[in-house]
Amino acid sequence: MNKILLIIQREYVTRVRKRAFLIMMFTVPLLIAGMTALIAYVAKDSNQITKPQVVKVIDESHLFVGKLKNEKNIQFIPTNEPIEKAKKELKDNEDLSILLISRDYNTQPVQFFSKKKPSFMLTEEVESQMNEIASTNTMLANHIDTALLNKAKKSRVEVSALEVTDAGTKDANVGASMGVGIACAILIYMSLFIYGAQVMRGVIEEKTSRIIEVIISSVKPFQLMLGKIIGVGLVGLTQFGAWIILSVIATRVLGNNATGGIMGALQTLQTIPAGYVLGCFLFYFISGYLLYSALFAAVGSAVDSETETQQFMFPITLPLLFTYLLSVTVLFRAPDSPLAVWLSMIPFTAPVAMMVRVPFGGVPDWQLAISMFMMVVGFLFTTYVAARIYRVGVLMYGKKASFKELAKWFFYKE
Repeated sequence: MNKILLIIQREYVTRVRKRAFLIMMFTVPLLIAGMTALIAYVAKDSNQITKPQVVKVIDESHLFVGKLKNEKNIQFIPTNEPIEKAKKELKDNEDLSILLISRDYNTQPVQFFSKKKPSFMLTEEVESQMNEIASTNTMLANHIDTALLNKAKKSRVEVSALEVTDAGTKDANVGASMGVGIACAILIYMSLFIYGAQVMRGVIEEKTSRIIEVIISSVKPFQLMLGKIIGVGLVGLTQFGAWIILSVIATRVLGNNATGGIMGALQTLQTIPAGYVLGCFLFYFISGYLLYSALFAAVGSAVDSETETQQFMFPITLPLLFTYLLSVTVLFRAPDSPLAVWLSMIPFTAPVAMMVRVPFGGVPDWQLAISMFMMVVGFLFTTYVAARIYRVGVLMYGKKASFKELAKWFFYKE
């Protein structure tokens, strides 16, 4: 046990003392805050067309002439010139487009010509206005009162999501839960890769420099692997702890000086059960890290350089990548769906899938208990398998390993 503690201490102190660790500890929260502000600034006018566009309209149906409305950076100009002549003007003008509306626009497609590929916002605006005009024309042809219909369309029904609890009724804050869930999934996904890769690189460096031969003479391979995994894991927890403390300080500062919009966002986030979410996050980070880092260590012991790791890395990380892609596209929309439940039970996918579900607060206790139990069983099993491969692989040099070779190493007797 003392030997494992010494290895943990060495791995932890060596990494924490590095300048890169200190820089990342203080700069990451600032970078995240800056990136969030930049995204908000850029996205503020993302639904508008920033570059002025002139659209010449050739309307053969004579149903849209004069009805297309100019917007902030779009100017519609009706014209009767032939389409071929109008096309020639496109060669020297990138800000000019031509909208050709056929006589029977219901059966023949409306064509939009431009020198370069038009922006999605531009074509969407044109299509939206044309659909509205076409609908109005159809209603007028059928003697429908369009003024009354437009008045009815302005009526809006807002649904306020409320959650009924033993303490009473409270705002469900679905948007905040969705945001926190996706953020936790991304953070878990990135941290498992980053810190797992650190374990793998550490093993490769010691193996290629032949330091491993000296270390193995004093400690057992399992002790070395376990100490390395725990040491790097503590480095990760230290960074997370520092980021949380700095984020709390930043929140307090914003709380005193922020504008109403930021304060509203902070108040919304305060409705999320922070203690419950943080506790689950720490558990799934630790258990997921132990599971994947053991496999990363086994991969590091089986190769002589980082370029040789690809054939082993893809099968290991595929479940994690698959769940991450589902989390940011599908799972957050239906956190209690059968797919989300099953993915949150399987150890290789649970760290990401469960952290999408937890902020919504609807995970039954029995599902959380089974998921956590499976995570413990999963990392114990993967640690056992990885240790048997590691004890042989760290002393193998100059031989390219394969999955068949790894299986042989697993069954070698002590």
